[in-house]
Amino acid sequence: MTRGDRSPLGASVTVAQLEHDPHPLLARLREREPVSWIQALDGWLVTRHDLVLEAMRSPTTFTVDDPRFSTAQVIGPSMLSLDGAEHERHRAPFVAPFRAVAVRDRFADEARCEARRLLDELEPRGAGELRRSFAGPLAAAIVARALGVARGEVPSMLAWYDAIVATVTEITAGTDGGSGREAFAALRERLEAAIGHGGRTSLLAAAASGSALSHDQIASNAAVLLFGGIETTEGMIVNAILELLRDPDALRRVGREPGLLDPAIEESLRLEPAAAVVDRYATGATVLGGTEIARGELVRLSITAANRDPQVFAHPDRFDLTRTNARRHLAFAQGPHVCVGVHLARLEARTGLEELLARLPDLRLDPQRPAEVRGLVFRKPVTLHAVW
Repeated sequence: MTRGDRSPLGASVTVAQLEHDPHPLLARLREREPVSWIQALDGWLVTRHDLVLEAMRSPTTFTVDDPRFSTAQVIGPSMLSLDGAEHERHRAPFVAPFRAVAVRDRFADEARCEARRLLDELEPRGAGELRRSFAGPLAAAIVARALGVARGEVPSMLAWYDAIVATVTEITAGTDGGSGREAFAALRERLEAAIGHGGRTSLLAAAASGSALSHDQIASNAAVLLFGGIETTEGMIVNAILELLRDPDALRRVGREPGLLDPAIEESLRLEPAAAVVDRYATGATVLGGTEIARGELVRLSITAANRDPQVFAHPDRFDLTRTNARRHLAFAQGPHVCVGVHLARLEARTGLEELLARLPDLRLDPQRPAEVRGLVFRKPVTLHAVW
């Protein structure tokens, strides 16, 4: 029996279905083929929460350390694409600066000041696009500070990041324009000054002085921080804004009860995680969820599907501010590759939404310009137009 014979549903899945509105399809796969061979992706897609969690926590069975790993093809080896001792060596210099207390002490005031500066520009307009005029610039400004890049260089940094993300997505979809590698080369050249500064004005200078990582290795890990610090944080913020604007009752409740802001963010992360899938490769012949997987085969873990597993989350398609187990979502992954910047991402989202809702009264979606969440690897609205 071929892989396709074992996965009749997966055989018909298209990339377009996974990019646009994948949730009904993922629900069918989760129920009938929780480990399904998707011909369009040339790999297995895992959609059940317990199986995604099992694979995330088993780096000796399901590894990221493979030459096909999409992000590594663009930026080189990093903490994102290594396992075992090498993964620990690359990750270690960045762990302490991203602990909760360190993040609060270093970035809380900066995040609030940046959110207020952006809103000073937005508020008088009465309408605007909130992804690239608020969520993106907020995320970019904070990660720029962390990397030792001046605020005035944020537009260039965003252009490099856009090209890197586009190429990673192209590789995942089976095409590759190559622009991301040129963008990383430009980013690498710019970061050299921050890496070689010799002091501790940025995380990169601290990593260079406190570890045995080469400058190239630090630059690759800096690109990972850039990737997560912009891509997933921007998505986290803008997806949360969209969920609240789609649910006026929830928006009013959060306005009346500020303590509900954190649950709103976690519920948004569960419903629409900014990173939809993560890739692993089978280190040997293995079985996952009763499905035989051959050595070297690609195993894509659908965070989007796992986060709506009804075996874990009651009424999984509902935005529920009172959900008690929302933090069981896998938006930040689990196991050795749990997101190193999780505390910073949550701080930025909480601060950004708090300031946004306080400053823009009667905030609502622009009925003339509807928002649509889409993306194969990274999911968020292309644009989010609102009025206030």
